[in-house]
Amino acid sequence: MLNVAALAELVRSAQPPTLLDVRWTLAKDGRVAYAAGHLPGAVFADLDEDLCGPPGAGGRHPLPDPAALEAALRRLGVRAEHPVVVYDAGGSNPTGAAARAWWTLRWAGLRDVRVLDGGYAAWTRDGLPVTTEIPEPDEGDVKVTPGGMPVWTEVEASDSRNTLLDARVAKRFRGEIEPVDAVAGHIPGAINLPAAETVDENGLLKRIEATEPAGAYCGSGVTAAQLVLALYEQGQDAALYVGSWSHWITDPKRAIA
Repeated sequence: MLNVAALAELVRSAQPPTLLDVRWTLAKDGRVAYAAGHLPGAVFADLDEDLCGPPGAGGRHPLPDPAALEAALRRLGVRAEHPVVVYDAGGSNPTGAAARAWWTLRWAGLRDVRVLDGGYAAWTRDGLPVTTEIPEPDEGDVKVTPGGMPVWTEVEASDSRNTLLDARVAKRFRGEIEPVDAVAGHIPGAINLPAAETVDENGLLKRIEATEPAGAYCGSGVTAAQLVLALYEQGQDAALYVGSWSHWITDPKRAIA
């Protein structure tokens, strides 16, 4: 993680990091938010189009094809051995978009990737400058090498020896509501830890812990990345079940709690 003051100093330096704005919601209005104002020098990365594969049997936000991801990152100006900072809207109810971007880039083999703690909300709360100017980054030269982060499939997610965390809100976990997927409920044995519990009232990351080996899932592997990030910041390795609930329910033979 990177706090606002540290990022502001880096942005003013002679070698600023590559800044990716990954604001995202289910309404897919991140680009509109970006156009209305963003951090100086930030490039908009579309979580759906740039950082995930097309929805289908693998879930709503499956792993991207490595070649497609490499092309997208190069278009966004990501360079080999150059730091990247990602941010989303921030706030007390995290979407997990910045965490999923962080996770995806690290999965792709990039090591120097950090998330702006508190996101865009923290940046503007501190009165730092924003702009509507759209930068045109030089073509990057990053090379994607998958395998940099642990990934769980439905096999590990259903293994009772593992700690499986469900990042969705409690009502979705309990199956009382399901606004997105066709089936309500949760994976048997999962523990509910809503993503909102990983941040304080200002959207800054809090300490959480889980018994290892641990993994996280949500509806489609976006919000769950917030739990993986929070655990990583405390020195715990956690896996991401990328397909998550949207993949789990594709097989009617899989149990539902």
